[in-house]
Amino acid sequence: MKRKKAGCARTILLAILLLPPACRAGTVSLSSMGTLTAPTDSFEEVFTLSAASDIQILTWGFGGGTNAAGAVIPAGGFDPLVALFSGPEATASIFMTGGNPAAEADTFGGFVGNCPPAAMVTIGTGAGSAVCGDAGLALTAVPARTYTLVLSDANYVPFAVNPGPPDSTLLSDGFADLTGGAFQTCNMTSDGTFCITPTGNFAVDIVEQSGSDLTGVRADIVHHSAVPEPAPAALALIGLAALGIFRKATRNAKGGNKCSF
Repeated sequence: MKRKKAGCARTILLAILLLPPACRAGTVSLSSMGTLTAPTDSFEEVFTLSAASDIQILTWGFGGGTNAAGAVIPAGGFDPLVALFSGPEATASIFMTGGNPAAEADTFGGFVGNCPPAAMVTIGTGAGSAVCGDAGLALTAVPARTYTLVLSDANYVPFAVNPGPPDSTLLSDGFADLTGGAFQTCNMTSDGTFCITPTGNFAVDIVEQSGSDLTGVRADIVHHSAVPEPAPAALALIGLAALGIFRKATRNAKGGNKCSF
């Protein structure tokens, strides 16, 4: 798989809460935003943790909102997939949590989105027209080392996420392309199925809770110019269908913070 890299905007924010000394706390955040030119591109950000940390990965591009750097992100971007890999890009392997790949997207079963604070988007009419597409991934006691965050269209799925280990573990294994060549989000409501064509815009925060252990290394938009080999692709499609994520429809929000059917 050929990979070409392009730069993107990134803001590093250090926010210390003004609390009494006995309970002083803070967070460090890396806030990134940019535009993918094709649904088969991905955004990759390398960062390090100098100590075991609790981190959150939060996206904003689909529904919009105010990111950790205080920037107001407009709605209208694609609904994303986020996945955390251990190590720099060339050797990165999927980080596991609770026996599962550390990944989230609105096409996964049990999706819990970043809504609120990210906003809902209305797609269609009738019951279930308000949807959450922005992902939220919370991880505890993440060990000190270098990591790579991957953000892609929800229908452009790293093989290391699905089928995942033991069949695939590496970022370099590639992606299953279920996009149909376009950014598109479809939603099933009581009135039927409705689709929108979002932009390639994205915004994502990495938020570390201790206030001193997160350091950004580099961030790139990667253009993938080759189709995965047939055998891994077929294997991935079987796995995706088994997990119920071989589709383009987003998941409707029933209320509260949980976004699911």
